[in-house]
Amino acid sequence: MVDASSCYANQVSVVLGQLWSAADAAAVSRLTTVLEGTAPLGVAFSGGVDSSVLLALAARELGADRVVGILGVSPSLAAVEREAAHRIAEFIGVRVVEIETYEGDRPEYVRNGPDRCFHCKDELFSRIADVVAIEHELRAVAYGDNADDVLRSDRPGSRAATAHGVLRPLADAGLDKAAVRRIARALRLPCADKPAAPCLASRIPHFDTVDPLKLAQIEQAEAALHDLGFGEVRVRHHGDIARIELAKPDIERAAAEPTRKAIHTAVREAGFRFVVVDLAGLQSGAFTMPLLATAHG
Repeated sequence: MVDASSCYANQVSVVLGQLWSAADAAAVSRLTTVLEGTAPLGVAFSGGVDSSVLLALAARELGADRVVGILGVSPSLAAVEREAAHRIAEFIGVRVVEIETYEGDRPEYVRNGPDRCFHCKDELFSRIADVVAIEHELRAVAYGDNADDVLRSDRPGSRAATAHGVLRPLADAGLDKAAVRRIARALRLPCADKPAAPCLASRIPHFDTVDPLKLAQIEQAEAALHDLGFGEVRVRHHGDIARIELAKPDIERAAAEPTRKAIHTAVREAGFRFVVVDLAGLQSGAFTMPLLATAHG
């Protein structure tokens, strides 16, 4: 029997030689240099395009049996994202280790200030160091920050990575989001065109506390919207009010019958009293960026 992961590794090598632009190939070569000597390597893995590309390239360079994907599981991770991550890792041919994280026990995380992501990532990387790194004798841990991410001011989780000595090979190799997408498509990764999917806690306004009930309401409402055919969505939790962000082309469809009624019914069933669609559409960093702008203004 032919090993599926070996077949995929061979496919990745063919892509390296034939499909990427010279600039992308050079960046991947730099990434290969960054990864030298890191095996056994743990990759903080979410199933998103960044961590999936990192996992696939690490498997090619180090060997699939010398790389492990590490999936943090908590109420802030939607069930659909958890399932998708396992499917992608299976496609790549790399095993996944799930580790339960307890950021919800941290008062700083629950308080939900602009540094919430720091406390979440600090919990994840602490758990990896205390449990996974020891059990799997990892030499290093990496995560999927790309070259665009490191320029953003609203990513306090990167401070936690630095504090724990976690590698960011994509960023160090100069691979930005566009390059990562191109490589993902070339590798035919199932998540190549997957929209960004921040954790469920990012839907709660800063300084409104994070709790499992709110996270469950958000997850149920967003799942219902996906079932209605909407792709990238955010359900922002404003107490009794669900403020829905959709891609701008979807807003008109959301207001038309029978979809309007279906949205209203489904989101109310998730526990909200009022349902509104934000005419501004999707807004990355909707809660954090205004606070940062004020702080630096």
